[in-house]
Amino acid sequence: MLRLSSILLCTAVACLVALGLTMLASTSVWVQGIEEPYLFLRKQSIMAGLGLFAALVCAWAPPGCLRKLAPWMLGATCVLLGLCFVPGIGVEIYGAKRWILLPGIGQFQVSEMAKLVVIIMLASWFARWQSEVHTFWRGFVLPGVIASVPILLIAAETDVGSALSLSVAVGALMFCVGTRIFYLLPTAMLALSGASYYIYHNENRWDRIQAWLHLDDPVYQIDKGMQQWRALLALGNGGPWGVGLGNGVEKFGTLTFAHIDFIFPVVGEELGLPFTLGVVLCYVLITVAGVAIAIQATNMFNRCLALGLTCVISVPAIVNIGVTTAMLPNDGLPLPFVSYGGTSLIFSLAAVGMLVGIHRRSQTSPRHEFSLAREHRFVVHL
Repeated sequence: MLRLSSILLCTAVACLVALGLTMLASTSVWVQGIEEPYLFLRKQSIMAGLGLFAALVCAWAPPGCLRKLAPWMLGATCVLLGLCFVPGIGVEIYGAKRWILLPGIGQFQVSEMAKLVVIIMLASWFARWQSEVHTFWRGFVLPGVIASVPILLIAAETDVGSALSLSVAVGALMFCVGTRIFYLLPTAMLALSGASYYIYHNENRWDRIQAWLHLDDPVYQIDKGMQQWRALLALGNGGPWGVGLGNGVEKFGTLTFAHIDFIFPVVGEELGLPFTLGVVLCYVLITVAGVAIAIQATNMFNRCLALGLTCVISVPAIVNIGVTTAMLPNDGLPLPFVSYGGTSLIFSLAAVGMLVGIHRRSQTSPRHEFSLAREHRFVVHL
């Protein structure tokens, strides 16, 4: 099982990417305001190729380079996150300032890169101070400050979903490394209290909570709760076996962002329960393979990096599936490898490449056993 971790990981990711491209061919044709029918499919295919190249580069990159460049990457990421608020560079869409416009690259979502950079920086930190992970300053305060700066910048862009998912990944990493629960638990309670206070006093966020709690109310069904309500109708319309690929009806405008955040209900409507359960199974395999790779890692840096990268992929997937099935409030996180989004796909595949590289370097050569005939025994007679 442990030796097959990379095979399981790559197989699950390949299935998700293939499903994502297939569903984009079904949903992106009906996006309003797009003249070219398969524009999103063409762009996502190009990004999948770039993501595969990024995965190969990350798989062969020496870990020493990542450790040395981690502080510089973190500083550059914070600068790029700050550029999201600069007029002329930052791009605002639906009130969120999550993107920047770079010449030659185009629209770029910095928070997706920030997730990987934060994990790399924390892995480098804990590898440097692994004998002091139980202490208050170097095991809790300083790594917490390192992670909180980009997390707060992401939250300020009103990308609260990405900030919370990254916070969960950081908390899981610190817990597994050995940071004392006495420090983590009060901090988590304080962070949840602060997030609750912010949501309660933010009209848009609080309306989403109210819509999630009252999805059966027609007042919310035509306003903030429409996406989740139409997602449930799509899953119900599909039934156990689906209505057939391309035959779904909710993607015709009633289920907004059916090609991005709410692509999972379209999978259920058109392909049925086997494919929705298959998607869940793929993420379970990714999580199991990532944890197995972390277990096999030969040093602290690779172990922390593998665990953090697994959380960065798994947590948004859990949240997206929870949102689209109305188990969680709506927060706008895409489904990794499946939803449309070039930046998310490239950096998710880069994370998979890092995991494969860690697993490849963890495979040690077998010991050579010598026969007893070749052993020499020396006895001292007194």
